[in-house]
Amino acid sequence: MGLNVITQERRIVTSRLATRVLLAGPDDGVPVVFVHGNLSAATWWEEAMLRLPPGFRAIAPDLRGYAGADPAALIDARRGMGDFVDDLAALFDALGIAAAHCVGHSLGGGILWQFLADHPGRVLSLVQVAPASPFGFGGCHADGRPCFADGAGSGGGAVNPDFARLLAEGARGDETPSHPRAILNTYVWKPPFVPGRIEDILSSALAQHQGPQAYPGDARTSENWPGVAAGDFGPVNALAPIYQADPLAFTRIAVKPPVLWLRGADDPVVADASLFDLGTLGSLGAVPGWPGAEVFPPQPMIAQTESALAAYAAGGGEVTRLVLPDCGHSPYLEQPGAFDAALHRHLGV
Repeated sequence: MGLNVITQERRIVTSRLATRVLLAGPDDGVPVVFVHGNLSAATWWEEAMLRLPPGFRAIAPDLRGYAGADPAALIDARRGMGDFVDDLAALFDALGIAAAHCVGHSLGGGILWQFLADHPGRVLSLVQVAPASPFGFGGCHADGRPCFADGAGSGGGAVNPDFARLLAEGARGDETPSHPRAILNTYVWKPPFVPGRIEDILSSALAQHQGPQAYPGDARTSENWPGVAAGDFGPVNALAPIYQADPLAFTRIAVKPPVLWLRGADDPVVADASLFDLGTLGSLGAVPGWPGAEVFPPQPMIAQTESALAAYAAGGGEVTRLVLPDCGHSPYLEQPGAFDAALHRHLGV
């Protein structure tokens, strides 16, 4: 697929949110809903949407807090993935979708764990691409217990302030390691890969809603290391483990749709030693005062997802695992051929 990407763009108003939605394929096609991650937008999915086989209808919304979504619609982080899940269900209703194949990336995967738990009958199949752990992101033990009851070390306070400032300024350069372009090119895909549509992708990342009630969100001071704890607003706070009320609920649904878990072997973002997890950074000496692995270990994100999916399979669910070698956090951009083959096979094509 070249750089001339053409999808239909609509502004859709649901009972909960007005947002930009990208669509491709026949109106009466089998729906495939793509849910983007953090520092992202529906734009990231466009080429994968257009590569779907005939007979499928691709749908990709901008999530609350991102790009073309109503900036007045805030994310109540205390609900965990709740606002996102309710928005997605409302979009299904607005589009007349009874059930769909669902594809999530990173944060989008975290949303879909909860969506599957809350709306199991609306998920025909689930594809999780480098998904957030069901337990959230940062500041928790292997069993999902938060390292501290106040969520210290997770949420908005864990975001690099230089990066947040440059994102808010709309900085398009790569003069420092904290510039958004440098972050994308270093961590979100494996170097030396750079997407052909990097300017569009960067623009959509810079369109993430900014501020203490959006990104990076608010934070609380804490007596616990590293001195800040999760706040109440924004997508990063929503991922805090203290706000994931029942992270394994999806493993207990009665009728389990098939799940494909697809990730890059060299992903530094969602990993057992994520370079965006303060437990990892503390253990490397990058954040002073680390209290040690017994108190604040690197979050074993891959192991947590593996354990959750093992429980899903033990309850009768079909789980397929695929790890792509020489691939980072964005397999659908980095290795579109391998991604498409796996996705289309999962769709039954």
